[in-house]
Amino acid sequence: MTEIADILRDAQRRMNQSVEVLKQDLSTYRTGRASVSLVENISVDYHGSAMPLQQLATINMPEARLLVIQPWDKSILPEIEKVLIQSDFGASPNNDGNVIRINLPAPSEERRNELIKTLNKRVEDGRLAVRNVRRDANEKIKSSEKQKSISQDESHRAQSEIQKVTDLIISEIDKIGESKENEMLEV
Repeated sequence: MTEIADILRDAQRRMNQSVEVLKQDLSTYRTGRASVSLVENISVDYHGSAMPLQQLATINMPEARLLVIQPWDKSILPEIEKVLIQSDFGASPNNDGNVIRINLPAPSEERRNELIKTLNKRVEDGRLAVRNVRRDANEKIKSSEKQKSISQDESHRAQSEIQKVTDLIISEIDKIGESKENEMLEV
């Protein structure tokens, strides 16, 4: 019985990891308002090493559509500005010598539709990851059944339990995707 419990626990842990990865990925999608997560993980070359922007500067959001990046070392301002210009988040940085301001315009209808298509693809990838975990767990259970370490009834109960967890996680993924899509559609 502990074998089944271990398989179920592992499957649920891996499914929850898929949800967390999806949440983290979707946080970088640009909506109608500014978000620190849009730029915090952009890599900047600092004295020969690539470092995430969040380790080189304070990133604030004083207004709904404005990001302010204040590096701790002002000599890196031009490098940060260059990296921000090269990144593709649809706004140009404004460097005043002390801080970089990024005014994020509302995305056009066409851009929002592109973002929603990408979002839906990413949500589907999340569902697929969860289904793959389900498949792996079911294969382990069927293998245990073939090896006679669990009964056929235990196998069916475990597969049913895995399906319930899968349905619950996929429902959560759908809610996350729907929420992000609604956020993107706001003007």
